[in-house]
Amino acid sequence: MRQLPALLTAALLLACQPAAAQEDCRLCSDESDQAKREKPLTIEISTNLNFARLALTGRNAASASIDPVTGEKRTSGDIVNLGGMAVTGTGRITGEPLRQVRIDLPPYIPMSSIDGRSAMLTDFTTSLPRNPTLNAQGELEFTFGARLVMKGGRGGNYRARIPISVDYN
Repeated sequence: MRQLPALLTAALLLACQPAAAQEDCRLCSDESDQAKREKPLTIEISTNLNFARLALTGRNAASASIDPVTGEKRTSGDIVNLGGMAVTGTGRITGEPLRQVRIDLPPYIPMSSIDGRSAMLTDFTTSLPRNPTLNAQGELEFTFGARLVMKGGRGGNYRARIPISVDYN
């Protein structure tokens, strides 16, 4: 009688062992062969977006935008440009050479200052062509700009993180 539990345990252990055929099973694999060979995409932001110095002149809505190609800063509403050098954001993508990629920027980003004031970044634009493609070295550099919107005459030193995602097409 004592041998029955030992045999049952041995039978269960044998049943749990993976079959050798499963190692070669194509349907069991999580990734395709192409995905295994594909170089992963990376994105590096080397320059942050910076609107330089601005001053609100009233309590109405105001905005400033930076063109991603020319770097030109434009203002509208109750705001004036106090100078300083506006800076476009600069990014570099690396991955599989000659592959098309898709870069996604958010529709808007809430910004905040240390003292609790808020503003909004909207209307993101880039210098990317319609169908961005990595070059023969697997690289693609681009610049990006946006529009800073402030309401209610509340200025401040605003900060935010801009999530940028990239994927192969």
